[in-house]
Amino acid sequence: MATTLDLTLLYLFAAVIGVVLCRLMKLPPMLGYLVVGVVIGPNALALAKDSAGVQYLAEFGVVFLMFVIGLEFNLPKLKSMRSLVFGLGLSQVGLTMLATLAGHVALGATLAWMGHQGGLLGWGLNWQSAVALGGALAMSSTAIVVKMMAERLELESEHGRRVMGILLFQDLAVVPLLVLIPALGDSASELTRTLALAGLKAAGLLIVLLAGGQKVMHWWLDLVARRKSEELFMLNLLLVTLGLAWLTEHAGLSLALGAFIAGMLIAETEYKHQVETDIRPFHDVLLGLFFITIGMKLDWHSLVDQWALVLLLGTLPVLFKLGLVTTLAKLFGAPTGVALRTGLYLAQAGEFGFVLLNLATDNQLIPHHVQSPLLAAMVLSMLATPLIIVYSNRIVMRVSSTDWLMQSLAMTQIATKSINTDKHVLICGYGRSGQNLARLLEQEHIPYMALDLDPDRVRQAAAAGQSVVFGDASRLQSLVAAGLSRASAVVVTYPNTPSAKKILRLVHEHAPQVPVVVRTIDDASLDELQGAGATVIVPEAIEGSLMLASQALALVGVPMRRVFRLVQEQRMARYGLMRGYFHGADDDSVDERELQRLLSVTLNANAVCVGQTLDAALDQRDVQVAVVSVRRAQGQVLLPDLGLVLEVGDTLVLSGRPQALARAEGLLLKG
Repeated sequence: MATTLDLTLLYLFAAVIGVVLCRLMKLPPMLGYLVVGVVIGPNALALAKDSAGVQYLAEFGVVFLMFVIGLEFNLPKLKSMRSLVFGLGLSQVGLTMLATLAGHVALGATLAWMGHQGGLLGWGLNWQSAVALGGALAMSSTAIVVKMMAERLELESEHGRRVMGILLFQDLAVVPLLVLIPALGDSASELTRTLALAGLKAAGLLIVLLAGGQKVMHWWLDLVARRKSEELFMLNLLLVTLGLAWLTEHAGLSLALGAFIAGMLIAETEYKHQVETDIRPFHDVLLGLFFITIGMKLDWHSLVDQWALVLLLGTLPVLFKLGLVTTLAKLFGAPTGVALRTGLYLAQAGEFGFVLLNLATDNQLIPHHVQSPLLAAMVLSMLATPLIIVYSNRIVMRVSSTDWLMQSLAMTQIATKSINTDKHVLICGYGRSGQNLARLLEQEHIPYMALDLDPDRVRQAAAAGQSVVFGDASRLQSLVAAGLSRASAVVVTYPNTPSAKKILRLVHEHAPQVPVVVRTIDDASLDELQGAGATVIVPEAIEGSLMLASQALALVGVPMRRVFRLVQEQRMARYGLMRGYFHGADDDSVDERELQRLLSVTLNANAVCVGQTLDAALDQRDVQVAVVSVRRAQGQVLLPDLGLVLEVGDTLVLSGRPQALARAEGLLLKG
């Protein structure tokens, strides 16, 4: 009989496989968790069955998810977006639930009129089930949509702000729904009493915690932070989150409500960003376990037997939400194209939909024979989301002539502003880096044209007389309208590699004579961007280290002319000696593990390569590493020379990826 530890290890192994496959296919990890849950579940390979211990552990994923969402609900943010959150978002969730209830009533009346009374497709739900189902269907995927909008630089666009407003309210609506759904299984009189009591408890708890809780939380976190212990800070964070979750559960509410309140309290302190970073691993891992348990509930046999129902449940809610969100966005003042984009981005199911559906099933509101088709339909809609978002612009352009005219007008405005510019610098992105570049260009009387997708930033900068317009630099129309062919250079100021590669491809195809400068965070994408055609790549981490080194050299007395020459030599060498680092305990993130790094290998008397040349010891073995330097036993540092004969006590500094370095070390020492 499998123990809880056996099941936990199986879940973790399945999660690793699922995430790896999703990363290879560039899909959200959430989908990988769901798929591996189906595969190992009792309805497929039957490697695992539901365990109360693992199920309870997985529920903490929802707790930490609600905690992270609570961190986003600070009062200034809600106030600035109140019309989108409490206007557009409230309308979308409320009308979706009402429409689901109305659809249930209409279907029941139709079946009764036809004399089947619930026989069609196995439909046998009551109004409580319809309310719970409506809450689940009202949710959209925050994880998928926000990730893709961030990659496409659309978070501050017109449709991006509306999408975020609706997603924020959906996340907020989960809190009362987590209280409502368990109460729906009671009788009518008991339901009223339960909801009233829960409302009083929640209101009292919120008043107590939010009235004095912020000051207490700030004082407590400040007290813990002064101890200057990361371990203590993390332990305290877990204590606060799980402690408030425990408090609300014992008050007759839900674990998630306490975690949400904890997030809201911390959101008002200066420790918010530190907490977000610290809690992320717990949130991601435990939420992954939750989605595996959801996938285990999916019976693929029902998909084969009820494919028509799955197709119906996967299509109708998506089309309904698309129409509803588009209509609401239009009623709230959005142009047709913006409204349609908002609807396309939010038509799918969401991660909280799984949470609510699971809760409804556990409370006998949704029959198990209905749950599997619903789960399958929701998963299919989420799988389709990346494709819908990628092709959203083409869809909008075909459907909305108004949007085509507005885009044409925007291109005309860009072209009008850039028509008299020549030999100008085209700045893609007008954040801090773009604005600093623009100021330097103005000082040198060099013309520039900046493209940015933040309407507020563009409006303020344009009002101040700066040459910036609203436009997507990753679209050919925007670049051409901004005078790409006449530009003296293009500068990509935001560190987004996929977008930068798209811009590089467009410039290479339509204006290959124009040099492109690209900004990146580190040296991980240097080869990739250089292969895409970047003329100059500026990695912030390396440039920061060069500036740090130049300041340190100047302070210890090295003449400034020599400092400038040393720094310039590093740049001219394409950062060759600095494209690597010695691995340390803080270099274990997923991204950093595959970066090039440095490794020092000291040769002892037993090393098989002693007496051989560098060429014989390494290069002929094709180990894919570079020798940066060789330090003799007496301290002399030599540049690498293929004919150099290796001696006992030599220390070789190697540069390469971790696996290649491990092979090289083995060859040098053991043969």
